Amino acid sequence: MPRPSPRRCAWGTADPLYIRYHDEEWGVPLHDDRRLFEFLVLEGAQAGLSWRTILNKRERYRTAFARFDPRRVARFGSRDVARLLADAGIVRNRMKIDAAIANARAVLAVQQEHGSLDRYLWSFVGGTPIRNRWRTIRDVPAKTPEAEAMSRDLRRRGFRFVGPTICYAFMQATGMVNDHTVDCFRYAALAGRSRVRPGTAAARSRGAAGRRPG
Repeated sequence: MPRPSPRRCAWGTADPLYIRYHDEEWGVPLHDDRRLFEFLVLEGAQAGLSWRTILNKRERYRTAFARFDPRRVARFGSRDVARLLADAGIVRNRMKIDAAIANARAVLAVQQEHGSLDRYLWSFVGGTPIRNRWRTIRDVPAKTPEAEAMSRDLRRRGFRFVGPTICYAFMQATGMVNDHTVDCFRYAALAGRSRVRPGTAAARSRGAAGRRPG
């Protein structure tokens, strides 16, 4: 008799690509600078699009953006921009491409000041994941005070496409917050060393659901 499928967040059952991303990546604490930069670029690229579109283009992004090595991307010039604008495998939006290059340069400045991008970004949650207690996907907010603080400081440092909603999606993806719903099998699996945010049993702003994959 086949084993029943585990219960997942409502968005994590759409297709095999989403299921794998939900089960293996989303909400897992991430501390590698290159992968954190990757998610900053991808979350910015998603603006106005679906996360499925970005996941389908992810491997091409890795090739086009030098495996997300910020030192290499920071050196991209006009020829690289022209190459990227001609690459149908990525989102060919000039503002988003320019933002990715500008963000790589800003990452280098952050690393110089803080020692690592990881140390800087995780400071917005005190270095420890925040574990929320959402019952349904509708309860999840679009942004939080931590995401707003991150957005303000990133923009001050010259980062682009880092509004509060994008920052919160980034925080969800990289495990700075555990926003799996409480009935999802990944919620308990990721509980680990995290701190529970008070007052999250119900939505703070019902109807303003976060920009989770969709």
